[in-house]
Amino acid sequence: MTQGESQGETGPVGAGQARDLYAPTIRDLPVMDGAGPLYVVGDVHGYLDELRAALREAGLTDESDAWAAGNARLWFLGDFTDRGPDGIGVIDLVMRLSAEAAAAGGYCKALLGNHELLLLGASRFGDTPVESAAGTASFRAAWMLNGGQRSDMERLEDHHIQWMSRLDSMALVDDHLLVHSDTTAYRDYGDSIEDVNDAIFQALQRNDAAETWELFRKFTKRFAFRDDGPEAVREMLDVYGGSRIVHGHSPIPYLTGEGPGEADSGEPGAGPKITGPHVYADSLAIAMDGGVTMSGRLLVARLPLATAA
Repeated sequence: MTQGESQGETGPVGAGQARDLYAPTIRDLPVMDGAGPLYVVGDVHGYLDELRAALREAGLTDESDAWAAGNARLWFLGDFTDRGPDGIGVIDLVMRLSAEAAAAGGYCKALLGNHELLLLGASRFGDTPVESAAGTASFRAAWMLNGGQRSDMERLEDHHIQWMSRLDSMALVDDHLLVHSDTTAYRDYGDSIEDVNDAIFQALQRNDAAETWELFRKFTKRFAFRDDGPEAVREMLDVYGGSRIVHGHSPIPYLTGEGPGEADSGEPGAGPKITGPHVYADSLAIAMDGGVTMSGRLLVARLPLATAA
């Protein structure tokens, strides 16, 4: 029985069934012919209700939060947990949608964000000392400082850990280079998308605290495409391909100078109104973090953007 036949007979699958139908930890999931429209989702940070509403508004899910977009393609740009109330619920939803989308002829995929690295580190290494620029630190302390939620850690299971540790770090889709962080640190891990994804994947499998901390440190960097301008974007595109880079990580209000500050604090506030993705760096970069943690908006956008044409 094919996945499509199974989906047609049983209807939307639950989280447990999703792991049986389609293993979201499998990397390089084949893409079926006749690909549908492409969508990207910015940083969610545990805001499950906002994510459910945004996916329904985009027509990707129905009123029961089941996949409703047929052969559409959906990419999450990372940072599913921390700060918001239900990061594990977000991961469970993405995993379920991955199964349902695959059964319908589309796909739902996700990239590794720095907060996935943070949660993985906190769960694996806890209070083990690591060397940071500020002196000796630990993953658990950094996780708590960066909005770690006790309820997420209590509900974190092995299949969540496996799923996060197997996520790719970058992808090229329809001439869009998708990454989580607006940094050129990806260059430190290879000169092709395959090499970068494999190097980071292998690093996480080695289960080394210092190596994982170095990954977290590098991919917490931000503003490369704002501060260094279009040249930094072109450097990435020249190496990895594509004509435009799409990223999360840095909230749009910080990129535009309208936010409360440039620290990754997540402090609540009456942030500026976010109407959509931010196109900048000579229209070579698209920022997708709408600042949901600072009274902004959780963004779901269809690519290519009309404003970026």
